[in-house]
Amino acid sequence: MVNSVAPDAIGVGIVGCGNISGTYLTNASLFKGLEIRAVADLRPEVAEAQARKYGVEAAPVDALLARDDVGIVVNLTQPSAHATVSLAALSAGKHVFSEKPLAVSVELGRAIVAEAEKRNLLVGCAPDTFLGAAGRHARRLVDGGAIGKPLSGTAFIMSHGMEHWHPDPEFFFKPGGGPVLDMGPYYVTALVNLLGPVSKVLSLTGTGFPERLVTAEGPKKGSRIKVEVPTSALALLQFAGGAQVVFGASWDVWRHSHPPLEIYGEKGSMRVPDPNFFAGDVEITENGGEWQRHETAHLPLGAANWPADGPRLANYRALGVAELASAVRNGTPHRTSGRLALHVLEVLEAILVAGNREAAVSIASAVDQPPPLSDQEAEALRRA
Repeated sequence: MVNSVAPDAIGVGIVGCGNISGTYLTNASLFKGLEIRAVADLRPEVAEAQARKYGVEAAPVDALLARDDVGIVVNLTQPSAHATVSLAALSAGKHVFSEKPLAVSVELGRAIVAEAEKRNLLVGCAPDTFLGAAGRHARRLVDGGAIGKPLSGTAFIMSHGMEHWHPDPEFFFKPGGGPVLDMGPYYVTALVNLLGPVSKVLSLTGTGFPERLVTAEGPKKGSRIKVEVPTSALALLQFAGGAQVVFGASWDVWRHSHPPLEIYGEKGSMRVPDPNFFAGDVEITENGGEWQRHETAHLPLGAANWPADGPRLANYRALGVAELASAVRNGTPHRTSGRLALHVLEVLEAILVAGNREAAVSIASAVDQPPPLSDQEAEALRRA
């Protein structure tokens, strides 16, 4: 079984039993207040396989949404189905936590948030990585004035795509995919957590390869994918607080030497580790001095735990589900909120629109920085 029954737990149903579902099914047992009741997928045989592996029930999607013992639906479907599944779950009276992005368009994202608010339900969305040890420590340093007022920064996501490791990577290169919408949420969410909301976007976009050859092991190996989305973008993000950040996202790069995130302030600079994960060293330099390393592995949700047979990474996905469940039970702040995800989605969509128009796009939505999560609060979410 993935977990044991606790009297104050909220039942969780997972819709979508693809590649990422195993991480959620494994990690649910790390957090208080989560009990996986059932899993569902449009492919019943896939749901059955995950149910057998993790010791839970398999159910049709409609049956899972109708269950009285499911209070939170975790939406792990492909991006093109995020809005349909999230809206159906909300209509069934369930709180929702969705994998990123919230939806494939801002219009659909707004519909999800509006439906949740109309029904007095919570909707949350990945990434939750900014609540990990490195994200929390970086936020403390910025809020504490370690580098002074942030003035500018850089953020780079660069690789040669997903077709060399993912067994079924076609959706990454279709509408709703691409590096901006797929990986961009990690970086833009981390930046909003550190710097506040974005007010304007300028961008150039392009596609490096019209087709992709699948080389990952599996039934799709050797097949070719027609690319239908930009696979490179270079943007300038203007933040409402004044900072300007260069954002690069590309799946057309074989190798590079750019750090994931750097923030440049009036008094110093800060390096933030890959926001796709929950820990790593944060580095700061004051007034041009030597880099000072701040290790975070010893902090709550910072220890390496992934993969299970040889941990080298901190991967606490499902933390956002636990944080949502805590907000439901205790009325605590909901940091991985739909409003935050909607703002991030608007920024990402604006990068694509600005690249197509070759003109600046203003961001209509505004969102407050998520309240900081203390180490004590992070530890309190963990199962003893």
